[in-house]
This record gives sequence, structure tokens and C-alpha cells, in this order.
Amino acid sequence: MTDATEKPKSETRDDRLTFLCVVDESEELSQALRFACRRAVRTMGRVALLYACEPAEFQHWASVGDLMREERREEAEEMLHVVASVVKKHTGSIPVVFIREGDLTDELIKLIDEEKKISLLVLGAATGPDGPGPLITHIVENMSSGLRIPITIVPGSLTDEEIDALT
Repeated sequence: MTDATEKPKSETRDDRLTFLCVVDESEELSQALRFACRRAVRTMGRVALLYACEPAEFQHWASVGDLMREERREEAEEMLHVVASVVKKHTGSIPVVFIREGDLTDELIKLIDEEKKISLLVLGAATGPDGPGPLITHIVENMSSGLRIPITIVPGSLTDEEIDALT
């Protein structure tokens, strides 16, 4: 028998579904983000954002490398601030934000392994002739069987109305 004051599992903050989007400068980010936001609202879940900064390659002088790293971090924070405001507008809540330094694919896999609350990876597929994008191609070809969560690939050609109808 449960205590009458106990909240149902779906209402506890730690049990909410978390939809992870990778933040970059691609056009298809908006479709992936809209899909993740709509699913988060419908499931009482939340959105998480990952931005991976490429490591500073200039290592001749430590101070120059540190300055480059700091500039990349500031750029990441600015971009995440903009994207987080879009998430807040669509969901009413502030997203969970992750900034990592390193190769995007490596950092994405590490994050999914470390953060057990992440429930679904949402990626936007490019519409150009070069395929869906390097991240999607790499994950689907090499890593999808090793991930502990499902992946949703949102076609970059979907309109907001089409995404809304799907979610």
C-alpha cells in the first residue's frame, strides 16, 4: 500500500523523459529542437542540449591555447543561450545544458553513457546532396547498436506544421 501523500512516478522531476538535442550551426537544428520540445511538452519531459567545442589545436604557447579555449567556450555559451531561450519559449522550462570539449561524436557517446536520465537522442537530418550529416551517418553506421537509448532522426525538410502534426 502506498502513502497517499506520495507523488506518482510521472510527477517526480527525476523520472521525466529527457530529450537530448545536439546544438550546432546546422539548419536542421530547428526541426530537431521543435520535435524535442513538442515531445517534452506532451510527455511532461524536458529537453537537454549538448554543445561540443573542438579542442584548441594551438599548443605552442599555453596562454594562446587557453585563450582559444576560452573564446570557444564563450561562443558555445552564447549559442546555447539563444537555443535555451527557444526551448523555454516552447516548453515553459529551462533545458539542461551540457558543454563539452572534444570530438562531438565521442563527447555525445560519453554524455549518453554518463547521464542515465537522457531518454532519447533527437537529431535533425540535413537535406542536401551530401546525406543526412556526418554525425547521423557515423552513429547509424557505427554506433547505433551500442547506444542505450533510441535515436529519433527528424528530416530537415519538415515544416513546423508537419512536426506539430507528428507530435
